[in-house]
Amino acid sequence: MSATDSMLSEQTAARFAREVAKYPADQRQSAVMACLAIVQQEQGFVSADAERAVAEYLGMAPIAVHEVTTFYNMYNQQPVGQFKLNVCTNLPCQLRDGQTALDHVCSRLGVEPYGTTADGVFTVQPSECLGACADAPVLLVNDRQMLSFMGESRLDELLDTLKASAT
Repeated sequence: MSATDSMLSEQTAARFAREVAKYPADQRQSAVMACLAIVQQEQGFVSADAERAVAEYLGMAPIAVHEVTTFYNMYNQQPVGQFKLNVCTNLPCQLRDGQTALDHVCSRLGVEPYGTTADGVFTVQPSECLGACADAPVLLVNDRQMLSFMGESRLDELLDTLKASAT
């Protein structure tokens, strides 16, 4: 039994096939980011086993898939909380209180950067540029929703709202 057979459900393999079909047959590797996103969506993070399964499916060296996983901070390499908060701390945001925002969130939740709260609701990470420098400080919730001008009162409101909606 191959890594792909043991790791990927029929549904996952079908989703992979739809992504691969978007590219010429000799360029299946172009679907690597989409396949990693599918794995993360289904499993919550991209494990080393999942990387190997994606590599086998796409005909890539496992290290090439690992390089993609580790280059982009949107791929979780370990389980994260229900809400992953990426706070931009790149220089432009840093100059407009990005680090202060990160420190406030960490302090409020009682975690260090890259930490997850004991209840598994929040994971907090510093982030590289999110492309909204004029709106700093900014943060990204679950790699999908960007929020701007996140001073302490707005951060507190966000944390309370997310905590109340946690399942």
